[in-house]
Amino acid sequence: MRTTILAGAAALLMTAPAFAQAPYPIGHIADYSGATSDVGVPYGRGVQDALAWVNANRRIGGRTMNVMTMDYGYQAQRAIAQYQAWMSRERPVAIQGWGTADTEALTTFVTRDRVPYISGSYSAALTDPTGRAPRAEKAAPFNFFYGPSYSDSLRAMLIWAQQDWRARGQTGRPRYVHMGANHPYPNSPKAAGEALATELGFDVIPAIQFALTPGDYTAQCLTLKNQGANYAYLGNTAGSNISVLRACQTVGVQVQFLGNVWGMDENAMKAAGAAANGVVFPVRTSAVWGQDAPGMANIRAISRISDQAGTAYRPVHYLAGVCAAMLMVEAMETAAERGQVNGVSIRDGFYTRQNWVPNGFDGVCAPSNFTAEDHRGTLSVALYRAVVNGDTTQGSVDDLMRAGTMRLEPVTTINLDRRRDWLGW
Repeated sequence: MRTTILAGAAALLMTAPAFAQAPYPIGHIADYSGATSDVGVPYGRGVQDALAWVNANRRIGGRTMNVMTMDYGYQAQRAIAQYQAWMSRERPVAIQGWGTADTEALTTFVTRDRVPYISGSYSAALTDPTGRAPRAEKAAPFNFFYGPSYSDSLRAMLIWAQQDWRARGQTGRPRYVHMGANHPYPNSPKAAGEALATELGFDVIPAIQFALTPGDYTAQCLTLKNQGANYAYLGNTAGSNISVLRACQTVGVQVQFLGNVWGMDENAMKAAGAAANGVVFPVRTSAVWGQDAPGMANIRAISRISDQAGTAYRPVHYLAGVCAAMLMVEAMETAAERGQVNGVSIRDGFYTRQNWVPNGFDGVCAPSNFTAEDHRGTLSVALYRAVVNGDTTQGSVDDLMRAGTMRLEPVTTINLDRRRDWLGW
């Protein structure tokens, strides 16, 4: 019996270090096949590649990450079911998430379970950690995202639109319209945008609905034309926006389109061709693919995780996915340095830095600032214009960008006030 006890004790001693070094479980909910997969694929790929690169090149408190990626097809109930399954088994210390409907539905769960949730949804409802903001519906102390909220991006575009209207020597009140599906994601900034448009002197005309999926939107474009809108916000992702842009070009709509952050990218420019020319939209990163920046070497190294040849063109959403993943990694590293990596310590890791750019990503990831009172990571909104000046049917996105047939042209950067009444709305 004594021999058995000693042998058992030795076995425990031998296995203890292995248990101590078990990888941190990380959840990753992505849309690779659903209604928003056109932008979900590059963003999710950026998250996956970045976390794989971290596993290959560094340790968090001496440990790697076990990244559990699940394609939920943009179905909120599937995301909720997956979350519940993870919490009953692996219990992830943090989760990289995606859509607005599912992220908002999970807010109560992640608050209860104290799991930091870094989403691809930029809903302003996720930015109030205390629940005390004037329009707050509930607190979101464990929700984070990289970049400006949908509401703040739209506010910035409306401020620019007012400046643009005056710069073009126009008189009278410009007319503004919100366009998008009747869905939590495109609806997220609707009220905030219409309120500021009114405040800025726009005439707000009735919203125009179109589905999240591609289709024939000639009727919507004829309505847009008949309403005489001057500025139109496209609230959907690029796939259905492409259909709108093409249809509106066909019927001769003359309007300045404002794309939401997921509503335009280099792939959409190629698909829409000349119809995408002139769309103004926000870009979250300080550089885009192909530009020189100190941090671009690490971005390219990360890209080779899934593209060993190094020839893939990475659109703006891929870079944003990398930055979102690296914020989580560094918050985890801060937690490890303080002694314990868990949901609360990771959350608190988001509060330790000012003008936070992940180490090694200077010039690519724009600075973020989070506090325990305000999860608006940035109020600086960089606006770009999609420029298409030739045939986009021939050649790859990389070829077209290199040739100058397509380009992303910086327009301006709008720095918003940190208004208390805009928190959570």
